[in-house]
Amino acid sequence: MASVLNPYLSFRDDARQAMEFYQSVFGGTLKVNTFGEFGSPDGADAKKIMHAQLEAENGFTLMASDTPAGMEHNPGTNISVSLSGDDAEDLRGYWEKLSAGGTVSVPFEKQMWGDEFGACVDKFGIPWMVNVVQPA
Repeated sequence: MASVLNPYLSFRDDARQAMEFYQSVFGGTLKVNTFGEFGSPDGADAKKIMHAQLEAENGFTLMASDTPAGMEHNPGTNISVSLSGDDAEDLRGYWEKLSAGGTVSVPFEKQMWGDEFGACVDKFGIPWMVNVVQPA
């Protein structure tokens, strides 16, 4: 898999409805995982979307999630740029460059879903997420 760059949208509580709408617009396959599926089955956010990914047949990829309770959500500034793939060396290099001089919100390390992931805001104020997909 080559590395890909795509928008990542944040919602307060309606990521599922939004992504189902986008699927009706663009077609394709929608995969959705909740916070409950990844370690918080009884929490207040259990039914909220931790990660949704729409892969359209035309090559478009759109990702989204709900913002957990207690985290800031500002409509209009609720988009990040996501870099993901299995080229670990390239993606780690992008992470180092993007996070240098910026603010790291999630350290780049192995996450509960098995991938290496980090989130930062670069020195220009742009939010980035970098994810290295691990072999199945």
